[in-house]
Amino acid sequence: MFHRLLALAPIALLSLSLSAAAEEQALFNGKDLTGWKGNLAVWSVRDGVIRGESQLDPARAPKSKLHENTFLVWTGGTPKDFELRLKARFLSVWGNSGIQFRSAVVREGKDGPIVKGYQAEFETEGLYSGGLYEERRSGILAKRGERVVIRPHPDHLITPQLEVTGSVGNPDEIQSLIRPHEWNDYVIIAKGDNIRLFINGKQTAEVTDKRPKAPLEGIIALQVHHQEPMTVEFKDIYLTEEP
Repeated sequence: MFHRLLALAPIALLSLSLSAAAEEQALFNGKDLTGWKGNLAVWSVRDGVIRGESQLDPARAPKSKLHENTFLVWTGGTPKDFELRLKARFLSVWGNSGIQFRSAVVREGKDGPIVKGYQAEFETEGLYSGGLYEERRSGILAKRGERVVIRPHPDHLITPQLEVTGSVGNPDEIQSLIRPHEWNDYVIIAKGDNIRLFINGKQTAEVTDKRPKAPLEGIIALQVHHQEPMTVEFKDIYLTEEP
């Protein structure tokens, strides 16, 4: 534990001050999917990590491709203010995934739970990783490197008004630190209307959501994208909630 705390020290200095009473909770036991809900044909535990695969039966491709994006949902609560830490990587050449938070289950789809809400993006093409996306609602909220304030749009009910107020770093320099086929440390910090994302110790985006109905709590989930065959893995998933 001592060594792990030292490794996290750089981000701890950047993160929001959580109460001394806050306790870190492991969301994944490293053995099975206890505490998680999803399609077991998509999600499994292999060698101590969570694996998501978008092709249900490679021998019958392409008929076995997923119909929609699908998710593995943590069933332990709907965190409000928190710090979420995990590691992620792709085993496939192409991959598109993300970490949902302050989200909600829309329905049970053909391939598993369908989720909407904030998504910390992670993919292989170097286009979106580190940015903030809103699944099944507004799309891209902040690109990698951006500091954004979200406000309701005067003319649209769903599409928000995005104001880029600054930068958290050069997007190309941030991308150079992301290794999609190796383990990446991903950190999500949410407090009130403010959200900050970090990958491998570098802040990648910051959003302040001023919409009247901005989600202030919700589920945590992991995504597998439906487009092309892909395999993504997650491990060392820890949550610290503000009491």
